[in-house]
Amino acid sequence: MAGIHFSFENFKQLMELNIGISDRLDENRAESFTLLYCNFSGIPVDIVDASLLEILRTSDSIVNYESDYFFVLPYTDKYGAGIVKKMFDEFFAKYLDSFMLSYPADGETAEEIFGFMQDSVSTFYKYDLHCLDRFAKKI
Repeated sequence: MAGIHFSFENFKQLMELNIGISDRLDENRAESFTLLYCNFSGIPVDIVDASLLEILRTSDSIVNYESDYFFVLPYTDKYGAGIVKKMFDEFFAKYLDSFMLSYPADGETAEEIFGFMQDSVSTFYKYDLHCLDRFAKKI
C-alpha cells in the first residue's frame, strides 16, 4: 500500500514527529512538509483505498476520521501537494473540498496547524472539522 495509515488517535503525535524530523534535517526551514486535507464524502471506502494505492508515495502518511482525510506529505511544498490533490480530483472525476498547510510557514506547532486548518476549512467550506477539536489551538 502506498502511504502509511495511522489511527486518528495518533494524529497529533504523527504531526509532532514530522515537525521534529523537519527541525532536525531541514536547516533552511523551507516548507518541510505539507498537511493536505480532503473531504471524501459520498465516495465508497474501497474506491478511496484504490486512490490511495495509486496516488500516494510510501513516505506519505494518512489519517482519517470518517470521510475527512489528512495526508502528511514530507518534503512537499504546497505546489507539490496541489499536484497530489489534482490527482485525487482526476481519479474521482470530481472536485474535492480540500485545504493545505505547510510547516513551518503556516504554524510552528501541531496545535497551531490544526487550529489554522479548522478555521480555514470553516471559512472556505462552511464545514467544521470538529474531529480536530482535541488537538487544535484556537487562533
